[in-house]
Amino acid sequence: MSIFTYHLVRTSYWSALKAIAFPPVPKNVKGLIHAECMTAMTLGSPVFSPSRMLVREIAVFAQWENEVVIDNFLSENKLGRILAKGWYTKLSFLRQWGSITGFKIPTEMSEIESPEAPVVAVTIARMKLPEIPRFIRWGRPVEKQVRDHPGTTLSLASIRFPRTVSTFSIWKSQKEMTDMVHGHSTGHQSKKHVNAMKERNRKDFHFEFTTLRFQPISELGEWKGQKNFIPNLTNKN
Repeated sequence: MSIFTYHLVRTSYWSALKAIAFPPVPKNVKGLIHAECMTAMTLGSPVFSPSRMLVREIAVFAQWENEVVIDNFLSENKLGRILAKGWYTKLSFLRQWGSITGFKIPTEMSEIESPEAPVVAVTIARMKLPEIPRFIRWGRPVEKQVRDHPGTTLSLASIRFPRTVSTFSIWKSQKEMTDMVHGHSTGHQSKKHVNAMKERNRKDFHFEFTTLRFQPISELGEWKGQKNFIPNLTNKN
């Protein structure tokens, strides 16, 4: 069974730009199925602001054949050694909504036993370029909703020009995440996600879009001086 990873690291401008321009590909990295290398962004920040595009901060979301090849990549590959200096989590696939090319998403879906267990959510979209202004209008309120939600311990967005945008969030419990998705959370922002999904169904922003849910397996490293973002996880550094 394949395994996924999500990596965050702050590096030099040159290393970051090189990773975005020349991401790892399966033919050059043993055991890699697919990887998306993106520039990190602050959720909910103004579109034209220094915090929106964090050029030196890269996010890598990848699918691998097994855990052994991940460890080899982090110790032997040039980009892997950079990523090993940051923070990353290994993820076991649970469910998918929508579809995306590149990854080989398992067809068999599963659920975690307890609604109180932590989960990780990843979204990836390939944008229709004319729809970007409309997407920003409806998407930024949802970004703020996720960013400010008490159920998240880490949340961010990322982008790879010109079309790929993504979000990543760690939730203390599956219940808190699904309550947010269905508009059952409390507060004035509770319907932002529901309303944005209605608008997307009316006229899609993307030509490809997927939401992926994972059970975290392990967590290693630090991000911005912090670690142990995933609650109730025994495999931590």
